[in-house]
Amino acid sequence: MELILLFGLFAVLIAIGVPIAFALGISSFITMMYEGMPAWLVFQRMTDGMSIFTLLAIPFFIFAGELMLYGRIAERLVHLASACVGWVRGGLGVVNVFASMLFGGISGSAVADTSALGAIMIPMMREKNYDDDYSVNVTVTASVAGILIPPSHNMILYAVAAGGGLSIAKLFFAGVVPGVLMCLCLGVAAYLVAVKRGYSSEKFPGLKALLFIAASAIPGLLTAVIIIGGVLSGVFTVTESAASGAIYALLVTAIVYRSLTWEHFVKAVSSAVRTTAMVMILVGSAQGFAWLLTVHDLPNMVIQTLTSISDNKYVVFFLINIILLLLGAIMDMAGLILICTPIFLPVVVNFGMDPIQFGMIMMMNLGVGLCTPPVGGCLFVGCAIAKLPIEKAVRTIWPFYAAIFVALMLLTYVPSVSLALPHWLESIGG
Repeated sequence: MELILLFGLFAVLIAIGVPIAFALGISSFITMMYEGMPAWLVFQRMTDGMSIFTLLAIPFFIFAGELMLYGRIAERLVHLASACVGWVRGGLGVVNVFASMLFGGISGSAVADTSALGAIMIPMMREKNYDDDYSVNVTVTASVAGILIPPSHNMILYAVAAGGGLSIAKLFFAGVVPGVLMCLCLGVAAYLVAVKRGYSSEKFPGLKALLFIAASAIPGLLTAVIIIGGVLSGVFTVTESAASGAIYALLVTAIVYRSLTWEHFVKAVSSAVRTTAMVMILVGSAQGFAWLLTVHDLPNMVIQTLTSISDNKYVVFFLINIILLLLGAIMDMAGLILICTPIFLPVVVNFGMDPIQFGMIMMMNLGVGLCTPPVGGCLFVGCAIAKLPIEKAVRTIWPFYAAIFVALMLLTYVPSVSLALPHWLESIGG
């Protein structure tokens, strides 16, 4: 009865438009009151959920991403991507994917990726006679790379939701191959659609120009190297590494590139503060909600339900993928990470899946939700930039969904896709 009340209240609150953080908190509070628990227990669970040292890394990661967004790093990465792969047929589509892979490894945010690269690539592709729906679809789906390719603050949320026992360094490393694999699949889809539509290619600028463009992009790319290298080397904790990355991003955009104005700095700070506040209140509310799920043994109920459908782990993994894809289409990603991890992680572990692999599966699944109506944030941003109706974009986005689905199936059923690099890291003493 208590679980029915908890989920019923949550569903009603979401349906009437209450923000997810408040929906989680209110439904948890009312359920605890119904069970006769003391009121202070709700707030204790919320504050405990936010009082985790690792979470301090999140505002620094967000701030570094905002600095990169407003510091015009994306322009240099687009030029580098264009010089490397623009000569392919329908080259700007492939350029878009490659640039997202590079920028995603710096910003760690799919929405920032869509905003920064979309503002550059969509007008550029329109000028070269690419259709707007194609430009939007490539930009939006490729932005999922920002969630997988490290650093990613969503992986920190997953580590917290998983109980705090997972290595952030291993999670970061685990996202590299799936992120690159997904971008390769999207690159193939972009190429095939471009060939079908008869789009042209760009001219190769020459080796000398390529080296010059690469040199100008290196200072920005070093942001990710500093963050990840600091964690892997043991020189920094995750939080210290994130702070170092934010400082470096500020120095690069303000002094090296001189592209960060005071107005842009204020916008970056303001945006980072707002985003951090939303994430932290969501973390606190979700911790109380997740605690109730555990108290009422929901993970074991889910295990029993899924095993009653099939005791084949491959079928169970497929069903969980479908559930996550459907949930990602209707709910916010951060909230789903915090809610679904304590429900589904015990299930997949029971069937022998590594928690790090499941983290990558969850990132890719929920990343697709950012590109899917009705609440896909990246899809809305991309369509707004192109001034394109969402229904027109969705009508032709299916080849790109299919490309991500191929990568998702490989990630799910070939463990080495996500675990090879973390195992290598462990073998060298990481």
